[in-house]
Amino acid sequence: MRKKERYEKVIAWFQDNVPVAETELHYNNPYELLIAVILSAQCTDKRVNIITPPLYKDFPTPEALAATTPEVIFEYIRSVSYPNNKAKHLVGMAKMLVNDFNSQVPDNLDDLIKLPGVGRKTANVIQSVVFNKAAMAVKKLIRILSWQFHFNPPIKEIFRPEIIAKDAAMVITPIPAILLYTPLCALNYKSKGVKKVKENAYLY
Repeated sequence: MRKKERYEKVIAWFQDNVPVAETELHYNNPYELLIAVILSAQCTDKRVNIITPPLYKDFPTPEALAATTPEVIFEYIRSVSYPNNKAKHLVGMAKMLVNDFNSQVPDNLDDLIKLPGVGRKTANVIQSVVFNKAAMAVKKLIRILSWQFHFNPPIKEIFRPEIIAKDAAMVITPIPAILLYTPLCALNYKSKGVKKVKENAYLY
């Protein structure tokens, strides 16, 4: 199978199975999604959705979260991975939102990555989901898959607009970042070079 056919097959699967891509994380506003995405690092969306309702209820605004302590937040999120660090990040993030951004979640990469607990991947999720920007959150596993599918350049590069424009013959449709939340198992791809991944392991 040629590379172009591989590209088209992957794109076709997403278009058929996830025509409207939506995040699995539960949230009501940009602030809540930012909390959820920070908590989701190395953790399943299912677990995050279990613990966030009380957190949203008791700390409904950046001001409320900024006024508490990591020790208090730890008790709400102790069942997620790395709760100590994430508790510190959440309080620090809230304080920066209040002090530097008028309690509003920034809409650009440069400002988002200034927030504690927010890296490029988290920032791109916020940009794509909340602000509908052309940003893609790429996990290392995506790169592994691109190698296993023999994609070259890696899938991270394939969907850059300038790459798409340079090779129109590839007939590639840009994929919203949120599509990376689709379960890996849905690709139904087996390879000795890729370890078995649980069905609830999401690509983001």
